Amino acid sequence: MSNTGKTNRISDAVQFGRVAVVMGGSSAEREVSLDSGRNVLAALKARGVDAHAIDGIPALLDALRAGHFARVFNILHGQHGGGEDGVLQGALESLNVPYTGSGVLGSALAMDKTRSKRVWQSLGLPTPKFVALSRGADAAAVHAAARTVGFPLIVKPASEGSSVGVTRVFEEAQLDSAVELAAKYPGDLLMETLIEGDELTIGILGREVLPSIHIVPKAAFYDYNAKYVAEDTLYLCPGLEGAAEAELRALSLTAFDALGCAGWGRVDVMRDRQGRNWLLEVNTAPGMTSHSLVPKAAAQAGIDYQELCWRVLETSFREGA
Repeated sequence: MSNTGKTNRISDAVQFGRVAVVMGGSSAEREVSLDSGRNVLAALKARGVDAHAIDGIPALLDALRAGHFARVFNILHGQHGGGEDGVLQGALESLNVPYTGSGVLGSALAMDKTRSKRVWQSLGLPTPKFVALSRGADAAAVHAAARTVGFPLIVKPASEGSSVGVTRVFEEAQLDSAVELAAKYPGDLLMETLIEGDELTIGILGREVLPSIHIVPKAAFYDYNAKYVAEDTLYLCPGLEGAAEAELRALSLTAFDALGCAGWGRVDVMRDRQGRNWLLEVNTAPGMTSHSLVPKAAAQAGIDYQELCWRVLETSFREGA
């Protein structure tokens, strides 16, 4: 149980009604979502919530139109059937069905890394230098973008998560293969400066900013394998101390709010060798697997996994509702 002293907004599981835990879907992150969803479902059931698994958006919408559920715990990940890009949120709004996490705008903006960075830039928030690449950009445009950004750099799909399609590029000879990999995924591409330093992530639960986590992968960087498979990745929580930790948490909440995000999420940041923080992205439906980061940070704050799932489900009750 939590020892943070916070009183649950909802005291009786019956108040949630029948809950659809939507997972799986058809995005590149389907398997991660299924793993997250199984864990969330078990946790909610253990707390007495009348929760049921639903795989993907079409099945969910059919069930909602039939009146089977009162609200939705969205643990889908990714875009194009992944339920994290604003499309599902729009459908749920049209059906007047409450759901966890960010709304249409926050979900759509956070999923699009290029637009996230433009919002942050407009507010003077720190994010690595970048160039947006349209899908199918020719080699001349790609190499010109690389010269603008400078090596080393990162090439990635602009709207994917879990590090899928991401390549670290240290010299021009690696550029074409990096673009080819990123282009296997839907949408445009993003090229940004590779910040060399420490990778940190900060979970947000309601208006509470959880302790940061400093991620130390055994491999060169925190890729899909390090996130979901490897058992040798180190997680230091809190990742910083004192004023540095407070500054990072404040920046993360500001970045989260700037994109119109709400409910819960996770902000990913790089901290360079000079101690400067650089915003990378916001995840509006973070992983909830055994390797996932928000549960680790919550545990450090005295919030166990079942309580975390309960608190996330509470976010389906909007302020003032």
